[in-house]
Amino acid sequence: MAASDMHPSGFASRSELVTFMMRLRDLISSHDLNGLLECYAENAVMISPVFGEVKGLEAIARSWHTIFANYPDWSVNVTDVLVDGNRVAALGSNSAIDSSGWFGLPPTGKSISYRAVILLTFANRKIARDERLYDLPSLLDRLEKLRIEGELRLAAEVQGALLSRATHIGSHYEAAADSVACRTIGGDFFELIDLSSGTFGMLLGDVAGKGPPAALLAAMLQGGFTAEAQITSRPAAALARMNHALGAKSLDARFATLVYGLLTPDGHFLYSNAGHNPPFIIGHAGIRRLTVGGPVLGALPEAEYLQESVALDPGDVIVMFSDGVTEAEDALGNEFGEERLVALATAHRGRPAQEIARAVLRAVSEFTGGKPPADDITVAIAKFQ
Repeated sequence: MAASDMHPSGFASRSELVTFMMRLRDLISSHDLNGLLECYAENAVMISPVFGEVKGLEAIARSWHTIFANYPDWSVNVTDVLVDGNRVAALGSNSAIDSSGWFGLPPTGKSISYRAVILLTFANRKIARDERLYDLPSLLDRLEKLRIEGELRLAAEVQGALLSRATHIGSHYEAAADSVACRTIGGDFFELIDLSSGTFGMLLGDVAGKGPPAALLAAMLQGGFTAEAQITSRPAAALARMNHALGAKSLDARFATLVYGLLTPDGHFLYSNAGHNPPFIIGHAGIRRLTVGGPVLGALPEAEYLQESVALDPGDVIVMFSDGVTEAEDALGNEFGEERLVALATAHRGRPAQEIARAVLRAVSEFTGGKPPADDITVAIAKFQ
């Protein structure tokens, strides 16, 4: 066959490509990891709602190994294959016994099946790009129906476990974060990230909605920004990539406000704000609000984000918070408010970061009379030293 007659994918014909897809299905269902890896190009990219974007054979191998290890009976069913040049869409479903728990939720022990679309791009008879779209809303709805109220409480505990270690101390900073969840599975999340370069990263956000979809998206964003911190020192670029990824997902919850910043050893705080309550810096020159950034994540897939660098002096305090703090109400319907938060944090600025965070949560609880919060209450504090 002449090179000009070759299928764009590198296969001799469409039927040969369909045969490859059926073999791929069998390799997945039989958990043949070595056989699967032979199907991918060396620099292949795999994108999924569970693992995010992974690059290279080693990372792809880890992803498949994790799936097979957690779900020994994992299998796929392909109902249709659509071919367009070097691109293939395989329509079908994934099935497994929910023995390990899905997306941070407790296991149900039931057989779970959900629809899936696998979008593959080929080059020289190898998979160059593997993107997966899952019908997560129906899956999460199924899980929700299987759980009793006690399991929902356990799910909330699992969500809390996803939050990073509450206190971090480095050569030039100390940081602390804490959260009080409302009675349902909430959407607040935070991440404190120590980088090998000495830079410290902090993230605080709030997913629109509650319940399993919100918890899933919060966990995805935590993992995504932890990965971004390793590959880019530009918060605006990280927000733009995560925003674009969210725009391509079919999730019940896909909108989130957040602020993400990096504190360097020389005292520069570089941040970008995606529609979140503006954090503030308590400095010797007064209060500075951090408003530079762009829109809510997931709203405009092609949105661009700006970033700002703020020079800190030793003793300056960065305060991030969710709207559950400022919108907490007392018995008369009065809100805790940002003014009260600023005054409280300023009064405690000389204390360790963990004590400032605890003071905020304690003050909100006292203000509301100790009643269960209607929304998650989350705060993150960092001090430059």
